[in-house]
Amino acid sequence: MGQPITVVEKPTATAGIVRFEINRSLTGMGHERYRSLADATGHRPPDELARRLFERGGIDAVHIFSNVITVDLARGADGSGLLEVIQGLFIHYSPGVLPPTDEELTAEAGSAAG
Repeated sequence: MGQPITVVEKPTATAGIVRFEINRSLTGMGHERYRSLADATGHRPPDELARRLFERGGIDAVHIFSNVITVDLARGADGSGLLEVIQGLFIHYSPGVLPPTDEELTAEAGSAAG
């Protein structure tokens, strides 16, 4: 469930910098900078994406402006797998994982209210 993001990797002139453009804005007109996993504390989509990128490893910094994501790679790291992390941001259930049924969701809501 969820919608995959269309991601295009764009070339950069600087080694160790990887840039992606996506088909939706994550920040509106704001800039978001993350120097470490500890900086990604919010609950908005750019915060979640930064967390996922840092958890992948090999990342020194992430900058997100609207639909452009710029990643500073750690020395010796490569950008393999980053595109897939970004594509999966709004995917809630991976292939082979069944989403909960209506009955399960109703039971969970009932037990949380009680």
